[in-house]
Amino acid sequence: MKNYWSSKLSKVIAVICITAHPYIVSAQFSKQDSKIEKGQAEEKYLYPINPGQPGSLAGTMGELRSTHFHSGIDIRTNNMIGFPVRASKSGYISRASMGGNGYGNVLYITHPDGNTTLYAHLDQFKGPVAERVLQEQYKLKSGEIDLFFEKDVFRVKQGDTIALSGNSGGSTGPHLHFDIRDSNNYALDPLKVGGFKEIADNIPPASEKIALVTLDTDSRINDRFGRYEFYSKQAGSNYVIANPILVNGTIGIEILAKDKLAYKSPFYGGVNFFEVWVDSALVFRQSIDKLNVAETRSIYTLMDFKTMRSKGTRFYKLYIDDGNELKFYGGSPTSGKIKISPAKTSTVQIRMKDSYNNTSTVSFRLRSNPVIREVSSLEPMTTDAVLYDITDNTMMITAKAGKDLGARARVYTKGVLEEMDPTYSNINRKVYLFDLRKNIPDSVQINNKTIRPRIKIAIPSGTEYKYYSDIMDIQFPVNAIYDTLYLNTDYTVDKTTGNEVFTIGTRTVPLNKSISVSIKTTGTYSADAKYHVYRSTGRSYAFVGGEWQNGRFQFNTREFGEFTILRDIEPPSIRPVYVNNQTVRFKIRDNLSGISSFEAAVDGQWLLMHYDSKTATIWSERLDKTTPLKGNLELTVTDNAGNKSTFTQKIL
Repeated sequence: MKNYWSSKLSKVIAVICITAHPYIVSAQFSKQDSKIEKGQAEEKYLYPINPGQPGSLAGTMGELRSTHFHSGIDIRTNNMIGFPVRASKSGYISRASMGGNGYGNVLYITHPDGNTTLYAHLDQFKGPVAERVLQEQYKLKSGEIDLFFEKDVFRVKQGDTIALSGNSGGSTGPHLHFDIRDSNNYALDPLKVGGFKEIADNIPPASEKIALVTLDTDSRINDRFGRYEFYSKQAGSNYVIANPILVNGTIGIEILAKDKLAYKSPFYGGVNFFEVWVDSALVFRQSIDKLNVAETRSIYTLMDFKTMRSKGTRFYKLYIDDGNELKFYGGSPTSGKIKISPAKTSTVQIRMKDSYNNTSTVSFRLRSNPVIREVSSLEPMTTDAVLYDITDNTMMITAKAGKDLGARARVYTKGVLEEMDPTYSNINRKVYLFDLRKNIPDSVQINNKTIRPRIKIAIPSGTEYKYYSDIMDIQFPVNAIYDTLYLNTDYTVDKTTGNEVFTIGTRTVPLNKSISVSIKTTGTYSADAKYHVYRSTGRSYAFVGGEWQNGRFQFNTREFGEFTILRDIEPPSIRPVYVNNQTVRFKIRDNLSGISSFEAAVDGQWLLMHYDSKTATIWSERLDKTTPLKGNLELTVTDNAGNKSTFTQKIL
């Protein structure tokens, strides 16, 4: 821990944590604060981009993203950078961060009412805080910096220009991300709290599809087990599915719904309020009024993760699934899991509402239908292969049927053989369902083909668990998984590359926390530290890292999938865009492990380089804008495997 004193502020102490570069800057408080703050606390929120003029959005609070709930609103800037960003309320800048990913360049303003506003993806800061951030970047010799300030260091008034809008960090296009957070760091809906007149919205949410899901082995949808999607047809402001859907057992409903943000706009927001009514009785309610930004991965219990991973679509689950501990269901009378009474047709209505209370509905009918074994609607198989899939506690195996193929499956469990008839079938295909809570098959033989699920163990959720085998050891911390995990592992050697492949779980199953893995290899790996673990992602590889210890590779991962060990000996590439005495700009890329760090200096004096990961670009910013760059420039770029490239040029 080091202490630094500011020459501009009296009695100011900055405390540095070296690992993450956070600063806390404190100062004496003014005795007149209480009167000023009382008036400021009563200020209404100001729209931060062109206040008083019509605005438009590209995203809303609660919207489903791939890894998190969207915590605020995305304010459009006409695909341009450089719009003045105004302080929404009076207060003080409590935090300033700069980085190449995530929020990018971001400011936080804390207000007398206890709330904090956040302004992200900024191009540059304005005012005294910009100078202070630049000074500390040079002091710490780090472009990525996270500074925390206390009251009276950087006070702002409502409407002050605090920054210019940009496209920094993980932004996919120029815009301003704007949050309002309470004193407990919960994100509130800016459209409700702010009441911005700049945003006009009278368009209700839209439904594209619903999906029905069987929730146990005895449930059916149109005589089948699984998950099935149905298009909804628009009827005025509402949506309908005309034909009744045959169901049996316990069913869950999902919906693919969006909120169009303006007429002729290509952008959609999320839908934060749902109700499900069955025969005029409320059975489910979900209301996303605020978000705990520290629990972003909890989205995987509300969104259908498997469908998102396999198809790219994000369905809301309109039932409370196992492992879902979100606080969005205070007004829900049940978990939303529906069991239709025998010999009955029930009417289901889903009500959707956006932040401006625009409301629409989706209506359809569920008709009770008894379970049957001969299902005439099963389509022909397009392959001779035997297919299997695991959903929750059920494994479903599907195979081709026909007169020349036997119907029964030979199931081996712990060395014991049992023959099994199809759960349901027709002349085209046969389907077998296994309740994994009762038995986990070692292998199943159908049509003279054998499949091995390679499920090693059932791991209960909410507990710490350690799995050991000859090939790999895995440690699961408490709450690493959301629901019971049927852990499948495997070891193979790629016939084309000769690389060892270690299968750990399935990529369509989410992890809440990182797990620790130790894999025992049979290959020969030199100790030059260029070998690391990578996760296969389609035809490419994602760097995981890890280290060689006692004949094993040790690593941590927050994703299941297939892992291999690769050697990266190729250094990063450096391509100058321009180099002059005002600024330098480069494109930096790496072919495998990825960029780890970069550092530039002129005649040995450290030079700040900003980084945009989207465009693989770095560029300089001088501490003293009046002094041109002059001397020997040296830029070193290092990848995650430790390979280095160096660029040198004399700047005249």
